[in-house]
Amino acid sequence: MKYALYPGCAAQGATPELYQSTRAIIGRLGIEVVELSAAACCGAGVVTEVHPDMALAINARTFAQAEQLGLDVMTICGTCQGVMSAANRRLKTEAGTLDRINALLAPEGLAYHGRVQVKHLLWIVVRDIGLARLGALVSTPMHDFRIAPFYGCYILRPSWDLGFDDPENPQSLEQLIKAVGGEPVPYAGRTKCCGFPIILEKEAIAVAMAGTHMKEAKEQGADFMVTPCPLCHMSLDIYQDRAGLAVKTELNLPILHLPQLLGLAMGILPKELGLSHHLISVDSILATHERRQTHPNRQEGTVT
Repeated sequence: MKYALYPGCAAQGATPELYQSTRAIIGRLGIEVVELSAAACCGAGVVTEVHPDMALAINARTFAQAEQLGLDVMTICGTCQGVMSAANRRLKTEAGTLDRINALLAPEGLAYHGRVQVKHLLWIVVRDIGLARLGALVSTPMHDFRIAPFYGCYILRPSWDLGFDDPENPQSLEQLIKAVGGEPVPYAGRTKCCGFPIILEKEAIAVAMAGTHMKEAKEQGADFMVTPCPLCHMSLDIYQDRAGLAVKTELNLPILHLPQLLGLAMGILPKELGLSHHLISVDSILATHERRQTHPNRQEGTVT
């Protein structure tokens, strides 16, 4: 199983632990990658508002590089997934658009022919690898944890560009959490915006949005959250103290990247997953998880 890896910007900048943990798990999952090291930013939706053809061109350029390798694109960022899927659909379906954008790529000797799919790591694990195969790779199940999934916006919407999961009632993260032995926590905020798109303009509103979701998850008994989007991770982790003040709650809720959750369940060491990079400490997770590794057969209430 081989893909063209598109790390995106955040995983190589503000959240390097996402890139590190992705690299730590993909071999165990049976995924081989060729990294698209010459690819540009997806535009994060912002470029589209200012210059739609430039946004299409920078993504078509990425697709053309993957197409030359004969590979589909693997993303590890929910925002990249949404933006790139929307661009790819337009390039494939709008009359004349692909020719117009290829004219912009021609000076670099590139052309896109519409043969690439864009797949997030979450989708690859659930659909291409399969949950049964994932379960077989779990050496340290997450039995002690109630885990709140946080999808965010871009990995679900618009559904006609993505088409992987139900945007109103998605189940892919919940299924993955169960596959690694955890208990998914139901709460309404799991599919809502994290606030990141407006955080520089309207910080008070943005942190209140994030705080509301985390407070709800914690009230439902969540031990930590997991998200497939590094921009959501930034809102929920970096801004958590301010979010807690906004909703008048001491949150102290660890936020894991998707590959970090998978890595812990597969027995990969925390340092290999970049778990020391988080602003909100993950020590509560690691302490419980280490007890599980030391006493793998221990059940609640059993004296050893």
